Amino acid sequence: MTARIVVSPLSRVGEMAARHGCRQMLSLMANGHDFSRPGMIDPTRHLTLRMNDIAFAGTDKLVAPQSSHVEQIITFAREPAFDGPLLIHCWLGVSRSPAAALIVALALDPTTDDFALTEALRAASPFATPNARLVALGDEALGRQGRLIEAVKAIGRGRDCQLNIPFVLEPAFWSQGC
Repeated sequence: MTARIVVSPLSRVGEMAARHGCRQMLSLMANGHDFSRPGMIDPTRHLTLRMNDIAFAGTDKLVAPQSSHVEQIITFAREPAFDGPLLIHCWLGVSRSPAAALIVALALDPTTDDFALTEALRAASPFATPNARLVALGDEALGRQGRLIEAVKAIGRGRDCQLNIPFVLEPAFWSQGC
C-alpha cells in the first residue's frame, strides 16, 4: 500500500493536516521542543521521535538519529492502521522530515526505485537536504544496499533556506519518476 506523504515544518502542521486530510503524523523533534498535535490527528496514530538534526553520534548534549528511530518509522508506516495521507514534520522541514519521508515511501513500497524517489523529492522541494545519518540508517534497515544513499547524493544539497515550504510526495509521481 502506498499513501500520500506531506512534509512540513512545525509552524505549518495544523494547516497541512487540515488541507490534506491527514489522519496520522510522524514528528521528529529535539528534546525540549514541545508542540501541539493538530486536533484532527488521532493520538494513537501520532509517533513522536526525539532526535536532533545531526549527522554524527557521540555527543552528550545532542541525540543523533539511531537505528531504533528508523525501526520505529518503518513499523509505524507498515502498521495495518496506516491509511494515509501521512504528515511528517520536524522543526524546519528541511532535513529530518524529508529523510523520514524517503524511509516511509520505501517501507510502504520496496519496489520503488531509489533514484526516481529522490528525484521526486527534489522536484517537490528544491530546499530539502535529507539528513545523511537517517538516510544511511534507513538504507541499512530497508536492505537498499547503498542505493538510497547514492540516490540522495545524486540530488545534492538543497538550496539554502531558513524554513522549507511544505511539499507532498505522491506515490504515482515517485513510482513513475519525474
